[in-house]
Amino acid sequence: MSRVAKQPIALAKGVEMNIQAENVSVKGPKGTLSIAKPAGVEVKIEDGNALLSVNDPALLPMAGTLRAILANMVQGVSQGFERKLELVGVGYRAAMQGSDLNLSLGFSHPVLFKAPEGITIATPTQTEIVVSGADKQRVGEVAAKIRGFRPPEPYKGKGVKYAGENIIRKEAKKA
Repeated sequence: MSRVAKQPIALAKGVEMNIQAENVSVKGPKGTLSIAKPAGVEVKIEDGNALLSVNDPALLPMAGTLRAILANMVQGVSQGFERKLELVGVGYRAAMQGSDLNLSLGFSHPVLFKAPEGITIATPTQTEIVVSGADKQRVGEVAAKIRGFRPPEPYKGKGVKYAGENIIRKEAKKA
């Protein structure tokens, strides 16, 4: 069996996993997440750990993928995920207006971004954005969408970048 799928998933306190025929749902203090379970992959709960098993060796890659997704779901409903973004550039600002994110990114108009359900957006300072939620995939998708409004450019590094992202800089033209 795949090395990833062999590993047990430790269920944190307050997290419960419900296994039906076609899907698996995980419920915790930060919300509820569910995923469709592929046929042939079995999920069992033993002493506070979830274990995966496979009938057909051709389904080994799917078992590893499902195990990784379930582990992320358990972490998401217990601790949550967050992604930090930074605004680099003169006059680039972010502010919250209710549940909408208002971005000033050097365009002739402000960019308004409505936070999807299950995702929380915060602006601790004018140049920082924190995207958080229980679903790792949705948090990354929303952060990528916000970054896509003005990705960092290679000459001055201006734009919206992930915290800790290294922007490869280009040299300007020489006279």
